[in-house]
Amino acid sequence: MEDDARTPAERAHPGPATEGSAPVASSPTTTSVAGTNSSGPLPLRHGHEFPFVVAPSSYLRPKPISRTMSDNRASGPLDKEQMQGLRGVREFLKVRTSYDVLPLSFRLVVLDNNLLIKKSLNILIQNGIVSAPLWDSQNSAFAGLLTSTDFINVIQYYCQFPDEIAHIDQFRLSSLRDIERAIGVLPLETVSVHPMRPLYEACRRMLKTRARRIPLVDRDDETGREMVVSVITQYRILKFIAVNNEQYTMLLKKPVRELGLGTYKDLATATMGSSVLDVIHLMVKYNISAVPIIDENNKVLNLFEAVDVIPCIKGGAYDELSATVGEALSRRAEEFGGIYTCNEDDRLDAIFDTIRKSRVHRLIVVDDDNRLKGIISLSDILKYVLLYGEEDDDIRGN
Repeated sequence: MEDDARTPAERAHPGPATEGSAPVASSPTTTSVAGTNSSGPLPLRHGHEFPFVVAPSSYLRPKPISRTMSDNRASGPLDKEQMQGLRGVREFLKVRTSYDVLPLSFRLVVLDNNLLIKKSLNILIQNGIVSAPLWDSQNSAFAGLLTSTDFINVIQYYCQFPDEIAHIDQFRLSSLRDIERAIGVLPLETVSVHPMRPLYEACRRMLKTRARRIPLVDRDDETGREMVVSVITQYRILKFIAVNNEQYTMLLKKPVRELGLGTYKDLATATMGSSVLDVIHLMVKYNISAVPIIDENNKVLNLFEAVDVIPCIKGGAYDELSATVGEALSRRAEEFGGIYTCNEDDRLDAIFDTIRKSRVHRLIVVDDDNRLKGIISLSDILKYVLLYGEEDDDIRGN
């Protein structure tokens, strides 16, 4: 697939179109995903030995400069430089559209919400994707977004109503809202944006609804029906910023510690021996999408993400959730890039440089001995870039 050189593309995959509706992936092209066999615990492959942490904090640290940390805090010119960089990025987001973020060539899977949940899971795994827009074919309308959170909700349903396990395979994507009500989960707001609206607007909508991705939905001029164009993620947006705004991101020289970027208290953690189900319960309890995996000395070994749940329940194998985190992580695809760390003294410009060069979804904050200190999500970075210095904003408290 050819991609726009400005914005390296995420992998996307096709689904056949049905007349009068958006494309619906009922018989997608199968791609091989190594290590997703659900027949039992898998041996660790090369590259998945413990610990499995790539890009140590030194990778994020720029070459030594003349200013010291204490100089930075007291420097008025540095504050002005930081704000100049933020304003430059914001103006860029206001003049570029969400459509600009897309590569020149891309493919998309859209799932009919009448599809069985079990079949949709297999489609995601076969195509190597972790989310897909949903389509209401009866009303020819966008119906939401299928993500790993939905599968976690199905797991919670299974835990709360174990007698219903025989019926879970018959649930359809249209049943997801019923599952949310049954387990007492507030449904996520269905949010989308027109592809030609300013990218700044898409970012604000994502932050307001705590969405990590947002579908681009257009309307056909002749039929008046909605069309799902694509989906953009926080990662893609930040990558777009990093690739096209180096003159502004290089001005963001304040360190993580001074910015207060990330979460450092009440961190949920697990070990390699923890069960997958225990980690899922932590995600639900803390409303998070990733749990750092540490050893007995609080040193970071790996990271269990919500998307790691998907291969664990392939084929409806909900009983395999008792498997350990170590066994589950061995099922990751061969091309998994590892996790990224940073230090509290690393600067935001260096983080943007890493995002520009690598596929980063979050950063684990560690000390010089690789002990866990905190975690920085892409939402934290996007929220800072959009809202820092904005006094009257209704998103800040969300």
